[in-house]
Amino acid sequence: MNDVIFFDTLREALWVAVMISAPMLAVALIAGVSIGLFQALTSVQEMTLTFVPKVGAMLIVFWVSMSFMSERLVDFFTSGIIPMIAGS
Repeated sequence: MNDVIFFDTLREALWVAVMISAPMLAVALIAGVSIGLFQALTSVQEMTLTFVPKVGAMLIVFWVSMSFMSERLVDFFTSGIIPMIAGS
């Protein structure tokens, strides 16, 4: 395996990781900012108010996007990694 193939595969793997993690990170960002804004406006400084809704929203998004994540990973491995291991 030469360097070009290695770095191309690494670049593609990083792109797949970004695509898989983007929905959950976006929801965590939106939930964190909105809850932080709510806490700043109401002067409520409760730690569980930040943690519980953010984790709940991330679990819901994970459940909704599981098929997308699995499909992307399977496509990456079947089209990129397994043929490279097999040598074709």
